[in-house]
Amino acid sequence: MEKNSNYFCIILAGGRGRRLWPYSRDKFPKQFIDFFGTGRTQIQATFDHFARVLPPENILICTNAEYAPIVRQQLPEMEEANLMIEPVNRNTTASVIWAALMIKQRCSDACVAVTPSDQFVLNEEAFFQNMEKGLEIVANHELVLTMGVNPTRPEPGYGYIQKGDEQADDGVFSVKSFTEKPERDFAQMFVQSGEFLWNTGMVLASIEMLRHCVRRIYARTFSGALPEDHNHSLEEVMDFVTKNYASLPNVALDSGVLELCDDVYVMRCDFGWADLGTWHSIYECMSKSENDNVVVNSQVIMEDCHNNVIKLPEDHLAVINGLDGYIVAEKDNVLLICKKGDSSALIKKYVNEVQIKYGEEFV
Repeated sequence: MEKNSNYFCIILAGGRGRRLWPYSRDKFPKQFIDFFGTGRTQIQATFDHFARVLPPENILICTNAEYAPIVRQQLPEMEEANLMIEPVNRNTTASVIWAALMIKQRCSDACVAVTPSDQFVLNEEAFFQNMEKGLEIVANHELVLTMGVNPTRPEPGYGYIQKGDEQADDGVFSVKSFTEKPERDFAQMFVQSGEFLWNTGMVLASIEMLRHCVRRIYARTFSGALPEDHNHSLEEVMDFVTKNYASLPNVALDSGVLELCDDVYVMRCDFGWADLGTWHSIYECMSKSENDNVVVNSQVIMEDCHNNVIKLPEDHLAVINGLDGYIVAEKDNVLLICKKGDSSALIKKYVNEVQIKYGEEFV
């Protein structure tokens, strides 16, 4: 099937993934890891998914200088001009500004999918169909489309989008409200109501709608975020980035769009999704043994163990007895044994403490 040359993708790959510590480390975070032993890392899998939907030469990747060599090594097929290296870390909205300027220069009628680099997609065929439909919608309507999925549990680590009225396109709804990482009790109510979808962090829009949203997000703090002139030369783009990038606030694109922009809709998708951001989310999305243990590509002998998630180096063996409800994760010079629960806050605390007491080599 011929791919639409007006479709583009921006993959955001600058995060440090500390909630998945110690397997995800500052020098080599989760998006560059083959976490499940499939032969492809998370960023490679994301690239592969979108290369089915649109021309590979239309995929741009935003990262920082530290990770640029890893991106080049893992995606040698990517064109060098498509690697956007941030001067400083300014969250995802700033990355999208830069990439949008580059895309606008190449194609004034572009439609863009913005995506994190580290999501788990279970059904690739459904993903292809959902993305095709979503890009077609934003190509024909002046709106921003976020991609949502039905929640399967009250996960406090995700964002929740409340559906409004269903539109003419089946499965597309206006956005009534957005809640980022609610307390577990609220997440439980959201799931039970049937009115909410998980926010996947993927945003689709025409290039003009994307630029309009970014202006809205930065309206109060940086009125010149996107020059109005449509015919930007590469030199002008680079000059803009050099002069203004460090001045941009730290704002996540998906939450900024959902909270501050008009004409935002959500499409209910069915491709089987999980954010690989926390050990708890990995436990919930993977198939479990008869004792509800999740062993991720590791060699383990377990007895009288229940509700655990285990991830070890491939050449290590663990023998575990009597453990219930824990994370056991080892990478290089760090072993973590931690109550599973809502572990994100605990791991953040441990990472900070380890960094202060023992130094950067352990984080």
